[in-house]
Amino acid sequence: MTHDTVLLDVDGTLIDSTYHHAIAWHRAFDDHGIDLPMWRIHRVIGMGGDRLITAVAGAEVEERLGDVLRTAHGEKYEEIAEDVGPLPGARELVQFLGERFIVALGSSGSPEHTSLALEKVGLGERDIAAATSSGDADSSKPAPDILRAALEQAGGTSAIVIGDAPYDIVAAARMGAPCIAVRTGGFGPAELEAAGAILVVDGLPELLEADWDALARATPPAGAEDDPPVL
Repeated sequence: MTHDTVLLDVDGTLIDSTYHHAIAWHRAFDDHGIDLPMWRIHRVIGMGGDRLITAVAGAEVEERLGDVLRTAHGEKYEEIAEDVGPLPGARELVQFLGERFIVALGSSGSPEHTSLALEKVGLGERDIAAATSSGDADSSKPAPDILRAALEQAGGTSAIVIGDAPYDIVAAARMGAPCIAVRTGGFGPAELEAAGAILVVDGLPELLEADWDALARATPPAGAEDDPPVL
């Protein structure tokens, strides 16, 4: 099978927002008396907000404060969102891929955050076939739901995924898609490879020179659908 679609993650892949989200979550937890070191929060950025709180603070905190913390995270992120910029090569890569593939965004962020990201990257509706948000799937990454929704909305048949975290790789594999990993989310090449990335690059510009004929025929390696270690 030759893939006809490329699905891109947004936070940490197209825009340099991973650490801003970590700061926003840290401030939200801190405001509610939950003391967590920043590094633990960073390790789960890329996981959906419906899973993140349990992963780092436990099920009791999720049950007691889950919705409150998610709202607080959104508010804290808005306070620093203007400081977020596009990652080098983001616009060029999307336009390059659009000459050969259907291109869609598989994000579980809010519609407002996705719209802001597109604006920062300098992309418009004509550059992408679809863009998902948190309301498009019942379960977030590492579940594959949001990626399946993006593929369906884009009208594609099978996809390659580009992301920056192990959760992107696992979500892709669970829908039968290979995943290219970019190190811009702060994860190391060894753990991205161990999670099942078919290619790991330091930045998006490298993908302009990639062998897309081979990538368009790639499949995820065995075991890539397994849960990645969280911490």
